[in-house]
Amino acid sequence: MSGAGAPTHEPVDGRDLKVAVVAASWHTQVMDGLLAGARRALADSRVEAPLEVRVPGTFELPVVAAALAAQGYDAVVALGVVIRGGTPHFEYVCSAATDGLSRVALDHGVAVGFGVLTCDTEEQALDRAGLPGSSEDKGLEAASAALLTARTLKDLRARPGEGTVGESRPTA
Repeated sequence: MSGAGAPTHEPVDGRDLKVAVVAASWHTQVMDGLLAGARRALADSRVEAPLEVRVPGTFELPVVAAALAAQGYDAVVALGVVIRGGTPHFEYVCSAATDGLSRVALDHGVAVGFGVLTCDTEEQALDRAGLPGSSEDKGLEAASAALLTARTLKDLRARPGEGTVGESRPTA
């Protein structure tokens, strides 16, 4: 099982974080589940008014994520799904999305939550989409990772060289 060893979802204090979610439009049922999971993670961390942007497909995620990062967002959660077919299209789109989103994070110093499912079958995607009966919730996991990373980056910038940074904080 791919989710073995995953960290638990512990909300961080996200009240001062500016967060955007950029989501592909292909595979509506899977995307609805991923978005719902991301929304739960953001609500649990009390992120106020996250922006949601839809793009045509997974290939378009990096360019919009870069535009959001350039606008000063602390975290961008990228959600998409690519299902293997009978052509090399799968490899090209997966590689472009992965490389592009990594570049956004490094070039802008912004937390990017990688919620792109790269699956062999639609059943695998549905099982990871956080829907009733799914074994995993990759939308929630991607948003949680982005929030924790954004919180760590914000703390590092506020207190360079001081003690331990990156611990989750209660949202109480």
